[in-house]
Amino acid sequence: MAVLRLIRAPNLLIAALGVLAGGWIALGQITLSRELALAALSAIALGAMGNTWNDIRDVAADRINRPAARPLAAGLVARGVAALIVFDGAILGLACAGLVSGRQFLAALAALIVMLSYSPLLKPVPLLGNVAVAVVAGSPPFYGALAADRPAAGIVPWVLAAWLHAVREIVKDVEDEAGDRAIGRRTLPITVGQRPALVSAAGVAVLFVPASLLLPWSAGYGRAYFLIALLAQLAVLLAGTWLLLGNVKRVSILLKGAMVVGLIALVAGKVV
Repeated sequence: MAVLRLIRAPNLLIAALGVLAGGWIALGQITLSRELALAALSAIALGAMGNTWNDIRDVAADRINRPAARPLAAGLVARGVAALIVFDGAILGLACAGLVSGRQFLAALAALIVMLSYSPLLKPVPLLGNVAVAVVAGSPPFYGALAADRPAAGIVPWVLAAWLHAVREIVKDVEDEAGDRAIGRRTLPITVGQRPALVSAAGVAVLFVPASLLLPWSAGYGRAYFLIALLAQLAVLLAGTWLLLGNVKRVSILLKGAMVVGLIALVAGKVV
C-alpha cells in the first residue's frame, strides 16, 4: 500500500484512461489495439517514475507539508526501493513507447526529460514549473492519439487537460508553501503572495470555461460533449469561486473530478 501511495496509483489509472480516451477520440470508436494498450502501459510506467522521482527530490519539504501522507517522508518506503521504481519506470515506459513507434518513443523521452528536470530545475521558477508539469500531466490524450497515428486529434484534449492541471499546480504550490519556503524554493505564492496566486489560479479556472466550449466546437465535437461537459464546467467554476474566497481545501479533488468528466465528454463527443 505504501508503494501504491508513492507512485500515486489512482492518478496513474486516470492517466491510462486519458491515453485510451485520446485513442478513442482519434479513431472515433472504443477499441483496444496493441498500440493503444502499450501506450497506456507506457504512461503508467512513466507516471510512476515521475511521481516517485518527485518524492525523492521533495522529501525534505514533504516532512513539513505532508509528513504522514508521503511514504518516503514517513519512512514507509526505503530510498533504494524508490530509486528502483524510478529506473524501472523509465526503462519500461520508453520500451513500451518504442514498441508503438519511433514518434511515440520521442514523445515518451521528451516527457521523461521534463519530469526529471521538474523538481531540481523547473519547480523553483515561478510559473515555469507549473506550466511544465501541466503540459506533461495533460498529455495522455495526445499520447493516445499519437499511438493511434492521428496526433492532431489529441491537441484539443491535451490543451484542455493541461489547462486544468495548471490550476491544480498553482493550488498545490499554495498548499506546499511552508515546505517550499523552508528549502528555499521560489514558487508563485512565495514570490507574489498567497492571495495573488489564488486569484491567478481562479482566473485561469474561469477562462477554462469558454475555452472548453470554443475549442471542441471548432474541432467538430458532437452535442454529447457539450451536454456532459456542463458538469465539468460547473465544477471548475465552483473551484474558481472557492479560490477567490481563499479556500483551497478539496479544490484539487474537485478539479480532478472535472478532468474525468471532461474525458468522458470528449470521448462521447466523437464516439456517440
